[in-house]
Amino acid sequence: MKILGIIPARYASTRFPAKALATIAGKTMIQRVVEQAWQAETLSGVVVATDDERIASHVRSFGGEVVLTGTHHQSGTDRCFEALQKSGTTVDYVMNIQGDEPFIQPAQINLLASVLDGKTELATLVKVIDDAVTLSNPSTPKVVLNTRGEALYFSRQTIPYQRDKSPDEWLQHHQYYKHIGIYAYRSDVLAAITELPPSPLEKAEALEQLRWLENGYRIQAVVTEYDSHGIDTPEDLERVAERFL
Repeated sequence: MKILGIIPARYASTRFPAKALATIAGKTMIQRVVEQAWQAETLSGVVVATDDERIASHVRSFGGEVVLTGTHHQSGTDRCFEALQKSGTTVDYVMNIQGDEPFIQPAQINLLASVLDGKTELATLVKVIDDAVTLSNPSTPKVVLNTRGEALYFSRQTIPYQRDKSPDEWLQHHQYYKHIGIYAYRSDVLAAITELPPSPLEKAEALEQLRWLENGYRIQAVVTEYDSHGIDTPEDLERVAERFL
């Protein structure tokens, strides 16, 4: 399978403007993401999709490939599709690698690629939740899986609710998963889902993947041992940098 890694990176982030160009121990965040993606042998190429020439120029300066996209996109998924169209590349799958995940592991990318067999429509990573704080945090989307490892539902609430157990016992009696926000889309499915209007469940939870489920698409989940370390604010950057560097 030919898989193109696309890294969406917009400039005007509400909580952290220009965060793609923020520096972590001498390298920008976007450079760190690109260099991690380069190490994943399952990708046929890596492209940064950005709406800003400052980011584009920087990516070119360290040898990265870049596609300039519009400023109107509401999601990284939409930006990925425009980048694919403009790249002129024919691929089986596109992998959306978050531009604010400077510590994404090549092994995570390779793991997700391992289920892209032509039949898989969409795929993403999940991780077992092992602490009560994460379980109850609405900023951490949870996901329920079926017996085939496909997503049944994503929610900011703790699901499933255990009727006969107190919340402090839930982790002892059920395996919960958090969503790790890296996606793979079969190319024809990517084209189709960008044409879908926002759905009621998506609007309720502010989770775009619910639009795909609500329209009948299947999302294969793969369990990873690596956690997610997305950076949304300058405080996140400071915390993560201190932890890992």
